[in-house]
Amino acid sequence: MMKDYKPLGDYIREVNVRNKDLSVTNLLGLSMTKQFRPSTSNIVGVDLSKYKIVDRNVFAFDPMSVIRVHKVPIAMNCTNDPIIVSPAYFTFECIDLNVLDPNYLMMWFQRTEFDRYADFKSDAAVRGGYNWEELCDTMVYIPPIEKQREIVAEYETLSNRISINQQIIQNLEATAQALYRKMFVDGIDKENLPEGWRMGTLGDLLEIRNGKAIIPSDGSIPIYGGNGIVGYTSESNAKDVVIIGRVGINCGSLFLHYGECFVNDNAMMTMSKSGHIGHLYLILQQIDLNGQSEGSGQPLLTQSIINNQPCIIPSLDRIKDFDSQVQIIYNNKRLLEKENSKLTELQSLLLAKMGR
Repeated sequence: MMKDYKPLGDYIREVNVRNKDLSVTNLLGLSMTKQFRPSTSNIVGVDLSKYKIVDRNVFAFDPMSVIRVHKVPIAMNCTNDPIIVSPAYFTFECIDLNVLDPNYLMMWFQRTEFDRYADFKSDAAVRGGYNWEELCDTMVYIPPIEKQREIVAEYETLSNRISINQQIIQNLEATAQALYRKMFVDGIDKENLPEGWRMGTLGDLLEIRNGKAIIPSDGSIPIYGGNGIVGYTSESNAKDVVIIGRVGINCGSLFLHYGECFVNDNAMMTMSKSGHIGHLYLILQQIDLNGQSEGSGQPLLTQSIINNQPCIIPSLDRIKDFDSQVQIIYNNKRLLEKENSKLTELQSLLLAKMGR
């Protein structure tokens, strides 16, 4: 196997095409997820003719961030539309597409082993950082091109399935939102509410408690923090709840969970007094909870802030009818999310196996 490891520099070459005629205006940066993202740079008065053009199958690589974030910000343009990137980035391409498939190479860059290696080299390099020379010296497993394309096809099959599932998940969420508006918003006049409806506060609809600190351990019960699932355990402190992020920049984030879970001390758990958490989740989505937070250095959302939010309280029959429909939607959504989690694990295993 080791004989198939080759210095990457034998298979790639630097590309240095400048945007001299200003023909390309789509300026992008690099994310830690190894994708292009909208640039956050202020380009007012900046000479974009010095920026580098990235065509299809061309890579962009930021050597300055590796030692700071312990990852290699690198991405490949897989579209037919050229983009421009910072002149501080290295841009390069595969010399021969029949020897090294750029999609295979991008998969190699996505491996955690690659980031660990680059991080190690950044600390060890005399000049500091993981630069073009270090990238070229990196040993990469390069099997025959047929094998490379087979690996790429397997990975893309998983990626396509994840993408399809994600689109269905978005459609399911949009359906739930539309159903909520139809049953509780459209045509509803606060001054002339339907029989059995009234004005009140969220405290009339929910019970709320802060989560508790816990260290992830073996188990299948998800642990929720303020940004979603952060691990798993064998115990639970909540069941059928809406989780609300309590502290930090993302306080007010919402997660719906049917069944047992554990909510940690970065979040709060809210239970529906009527037992219908689907309605509770959708009504909380209509409120800008993040905008209600207190504090500037460390935003904080308290129980009293949530309890005192004014809202319309529909009749119990309407809430029950809504929940019976929306639970089917969210059950399907949850199944697709679980499938995507498994597919992502398979992708990780495929990346890990590339060097064997």
